[in-house]
Amino acid sequence: MKITVSTLIAAPIADVWRAYTSPEDIKQWNAASEDWHTTQAAVDLRVGGQFSSRMEAKDGSFGFDFAGVYTKVEAPKVLEYSFGDRSASVVFTEDTHGVTLTITFDGETTHPEDQQRAGWQSILDNFARHVLAQQKPH
Repeated sequence: MKITVSTLIAAPIADVWRAYTSPEDIKQWNAASEDWHTTQAAVDLRVGGQFSSRMEAKDGSFGFDFAGVYTKVEAPKVLEYSFGDRSASVVFTEDTHGVTLTITFDGETTHPEDQQRAGWQSILDNFARHVLAQQKPH
């Protein structure tokens, strides 16, 4: 089952790409809710390069690693990666309103589709807020 989430970000594509692929930025936005955070992130941005992030509940009650390998890197337009036996595609589409970021990923069987979509969308919404907060007034 493929699941897709997307958001429109009113920012230049270079800024959106950088924020999505920079470990320091990832630690700022990669959480589905306020009670979670990302404590570590690493990115080797090339085909065959690995990435990882450590997501933890802020109260220390639970955490997990999200890691994989990049299978396609076409800056600043497309990122594809595999994680375990699943894969995801991230497409950056620029137009006059900004950048639409669309992520399509293989769902897993443990959680319902709507719960997975909501979690990934929440992270994407955090990402959009992070990018917009980084924009300097013109």
